[in-house]
Amino acid sequence: MVLRKLPGVSASGMGLRLSQKFVFLLFLSGLVTLCFGALFFLPDTVRLKRIFLSKNENPAVTVGHDNELSKKVPGDPEHQRVALKGGEGANVKLKVSRKPSVTHGARTVERSVGSRAQEEWSPARAQEPAARDERVTSAAHNGERGSAYSYEAFKSCLLKPALGRNQGTPPDSETLQRREKVKEMMTFAWDNYKRYAWGNNELRPLTRNGHLGNMFGGLRGASIVDSLDTLYIMGLMEEYEEAKEWVQNNLDLNSNGEASLFEVNIRYVGGLLSAYYLTGAEVRFRLICLGEKLLPAFNTPTGIPRGVINLGSGTSWSWGWASAGSSILAEFGTLHLEFLHLSQLSGSPLFTEKVMNIRKLLNKIEKPHGLYPNFLSPVSGNWVQHHVSIGGLGDSFYEYLIKSYLMSDKTDQEAQKMYYSAMEAIETNLVQKSPGGLTYVAEWRGGILDHKMGHLACFSGGMIGIGADDGPAGQRQHYLDLAAEITHTCHESYSRSATKLGPEAFRFDAGAEATATRLSDRYYILRPEVIESYMYMWRLTHDPKYREWGWEAVEALEKHCRVDAGFSGIRDVYASTVSHDNMQQSFFLSETLKYLYLLFSDDDLLPLEDWVFNTEAHPLPVIHKRCLYLQTRLKDPL
Repeated sequence: MVLRKLPGVSASGMGLRLSQKFVFLLFLSGLVTLCFGALFFLPDTVRLKRIFLSKNENPAVTVGHDNELSKKVPGDPEHQRVALKGGEGANVKLKVSRKPSVTHGARTVERSVGSRAQEEWSPARAQEPAARDERVTSAAHNGERGSAYSYEAFKSCLLKPALGRNQGTPPDSETLQRREKVKEMMTFAWDNYKRYAWGNNELRPLTRNGHLGNMFGGLRGASIVDSLDTLYIMGLMEEYEEAKEWVQNNLDLNSNGEASLFEVNIRYVGGLLSAYYLTGAEVRFRLICLGEKLLPAFNTPTGIPRGVINLGSGTSWSWGWASAGSSILAEFGTLHLEFLHLSQLSGSPLFTEKVMNIRKLLNKIEKPHGLYPNFLSPVSGNWVQHHVSIGGLGDSFYEYLIKSYLMSDKTDQEAQKMYYSAMEAIETNLVQKSPGGLTYVAEWRGGILDHKMGHLACFSGGMIGIGADDGPAGQRQHYLDLAAEITHTCHESYSRSATKLGPEAFRFDAGAEATATRLSDRYYILRPEVIESYMYMWRLTHDPKYREWGWEAVEALEKHCRVDAGFSGIRDVYASTVSHDNMQQSFFLSETLKYLYLLFSDDDLLPLEDWVFNTEAHPLPVIHKRCLYLQTRLKDPL
């Protein structure tokens, strides 16, 4: 090779410089390789991902476990993934990346890019679809990458306006006056709660102070969360704004106490879900955070959750009174509605998978005479006792079967099959007729009938009624008749007491019919189940007797339960002079008064074509087939 000579530069000198360049380039290429290797092979961090994700790409949802397993979220095959770490029982954390954080009290919640730092939450804003363009993680809507559950799109999927043409105002003056009375009762209960127990879970109206209780694991404001949708539906907007502001500024999820999985789910998760769906309230990330705090309860060998959970540590255990450490049918069977909506709003199928696993196990195990006993071991997956009831311990499991079917826009055929099979077994083994002609649902203890019906079981009239249309061919009228007979029996339990309020349980033996024969069963704690059935039966039949029965209950509540500073339960419904229990239950605001208000409203206020009520009477929307926002890979439909 001939080198061209340059002035003052030798051939050997040029060779030295080429060698230096070669060494430098080699060093540089090694450095670049090392850096990129670190980025793509070391553990993920949110900051590293931010460098390579464009603004339009959807952030990931990360769920903490032990063994890392990555799952794509349907709707965005390239960039949306849910990382599932760990196996059974991991402390799950849903972590939303690529969002500025917003602090609500002591809790920091990450929000999506482009969302306002502090969302204005008001009914007026809820009526402006253009203002509800929030994006939530891990879901795609209409095929647009990075977009998520849209409140605007949700509202367009409703068949009818949630509040009807005219807020459900009835056309006749008498019914309107009765509805206004119920509204006044709600205002009275709320004002006294605000005055004497604000921020506590419930009001003690006799002593005029608050009550926290031990069911909610340190969470506060149960009456506030339970009342949000009731206040909104009744048009009590000033009170609604007070409740909304408290939730925004004071609902602290960083509690570290022992909570009932069931109660937190139906009251807090259910209450926040309905607030979002009715008003557009920006509570989704708070909902997801609360939902994930419940997930460690499912960390059992069978996936059947235990009944009690420490919301801080994630430790869970069974109730001490539950036979042999068992889980309760009405508790683990009353999660389906809320968890499906948590999957809808979070974009993660994890919540749905948890409740579908419960179904899978229940379908697999043998059921005595087709019945579902109330106690199940979360370790072995076997029944612990053969005690069957559609009242306490069993009730809302059956309710959630038919409502899961209805909420799926009648596509969840597994829920449909389970419900009607259970109804067949209940009719065969539990439904009885008294000598006086009253139809009731007895309890079953290892093949022996206990001729008792609890107040909690009186929800079943409404449940059977709303399920009448979709049972076996030719059975519609039969189910409507059965629903009417059971509702009549429950009304009799009210009309046969001195106060015209029903006892906690009533019996059909030793000559007694629809009356409590034991002193321990004579109390009434403002329960809603009988009135709930009145409301459903009115909607289904428009028989005026149901409104008359509802008004009888209003008069009895006013006469015997209203005190100077709220409403209180009573200790003996058969006593002419009542003794109060000093407790205004949060479900009185959420259920009893709401069902009464709906009973005296037009049917287009929360129409049943669009809404189902959870077991705390929080309305949740039907997931219409044409408007599914999340398609999971599960065979069973949402």
